[in-house]
Amino acid sequence: MTILIDADGCPVVDLTLQIAKQFGVPVIILRDTSHQIEREGAQTMVFDKGIDSVDFALVNRVKPGDVVVTQDYGLASMCLAKCARVLNQNGLEYTADNIDALMLRRYENKKLLRAGKHPKGSPKRTKEQDVRFADTLEKILNCNH
Repeated sequence: MTILIDADGCPVVDLTLQIAKQFGVPVIILRDTSHQIEREGAQTMVFDKGIDSVDFALVNRVKPGDVVVTQDYGLASMCLAKCARVLNQNGLEYTADNIDALMLRRYENKKLLRAGKHPKGSPKRTKEQDVRFADTLEKILNCNH
């Protein structure tokens, strides 16, 4: 098992590394050239800037039983199809039961954006989100150890 982090815009890189270290699970950070994310204790892979370049690189590397951290629903869907466990930065685990509704919401939001309506930005990150993420990741890693 490996943890793969879609690191572009990911607020839980350090928290993921801390938890992975406790379980002895290797971590790969995938990012594009516009982000500078290097961490001791993790392999970092850098890809050209471009639409979905990191996403496709991650999907090509993920194996059944791996854990993926991403906030991208499309990437989550592709990783679920490859039998990975996938969670977002707030501790929500993407599953076959919730991914379709999330993809539909993404589609609806994109329609609003094209119509000129801009949804509110995300609120400031809270300690509770970090706790929820840590709890979910630890549960996943406990199941597989």
